[in-house]
Amino acid sequence: MKKLLVVACAAMFAAGAAHAYKDGTYEGEGKGRESTIKVAVTVADSKVADVKVLAQGETPMIFAVAEQGLLPEIIKHNGTEGVDVVGGASLSSKGIIAAVNDALAKAQ
Repeated sequence: MKKLLVVACAAMFAAGAAHAYKDGTYEGEGKGRESTIKVAVTVADSKVADVKVLAQGETPMIFAVAEQGLLPEIIKHNGTEGVDVVGGASLSSKGIIAAVNDALAKAQ
């Protein structure tokens, strides 16, 4: 029983530690359908607090759908794990996700 409790606590600690980032603002890039997407991810209190798109050259209407659907979800999930691409804007979505992952890699 003690071993099970120790293993469970270790797993919970490891899961929480995987999403703890250093505070600051980090830039990242990812490839969309038409262009490179550049983002700035702000980390506060070891959590994703804000994501801003700095530059992109995607189709405006399609990109707007991806941006509006993904950015709040990335903040809510404290990263991109568990965040799905937006239908109809999958390549732009993948570019945003890749850019955020690039930025968060610098925050570890």
